[in-house]
Amino acid sequence: MTTSVVSGGTRGIGRGLSLRLAALGHQVIALYRGDDLAAEQTEKAGEGLITALRCDLTRPDEIHAVCARIASEHGAPAVLVNNAGVNRDRPFLSMTAEDWDTVLATNLSGPFHLSQALAPAMVEAGGGSIVNIASTTAIRPRNNGANYCSSKAGLLQLTKCLALELAPHIRVNALLPGFTDTDEVTDRYRLDDPERLATVLDAIPARRLGTTDDMADALEYLVTTRSSYLTGQQLIVDGGHFMG
Repeated sequence: MTTSVVSGGTRGIGRGLSLRLAALGHQVIALYRGDDLAAEQTEKAGEGLITALRCDLTRPDEIHAVCARIASEHGAPAVLVNNAGVNRDRPFLSMTAEDWDTVLATNLSGPFHLSQALAPAMVEAGGGSIVNIASTTAIRPRNNGANYCSSKAGLLQLTKCLALELAPHIRVNALLPGFTDTDEVTDRYRLDDPERLATVLDAIPARRLGTTDDMADALEYLVTTRSSYLTGQQLIVDGGHFMG
């Protein structure tokens, strides 16, 4: 059975990605930081194909410990999805060192350490696919997000570097979601306000928010043989909101 690892795999987009991989028959290891209820619910929804493991991606020692456990209990993964991310939005001039460090540690250093810990076993087992979940704000900046935008821009460059160095055994690509209908996006952008939602939709040619299934469809393409000649690329899934 194919093993897949999804960081931040029990909530929001990550939960959708875990469930899609499970639907494809993968044994999914969904890493999460602290929401035990979400972890339990995701495991239940996975019907035996999802195992949730706690891991704080800001702590390299925890990453290496959980990767050793994965290798021991499940073998080398064929798929790694670096999805976990945090926001600490604040105007640049009032952004604290902790705001900066926490976001960069989770969104950029976390994928670095997790990929470095798992890639050797992936190569030895015959290769696989790494997908880094970035954001369109990696390309287009926004107010109050200097830390988040910088972390995601760095993740795009990390994607290209890993694609070069891990070829031809491991393909590495980035998936860039736009506005996606999750609780986190609704809260952050206050999309429960009909006027704010209408303003956002007016800027999206598709005239709707993305769904977690939209993102899972893109992931499915990136981790299957249908994209076997694709590496070092960024796939934007945002209904046409950003056209670079």
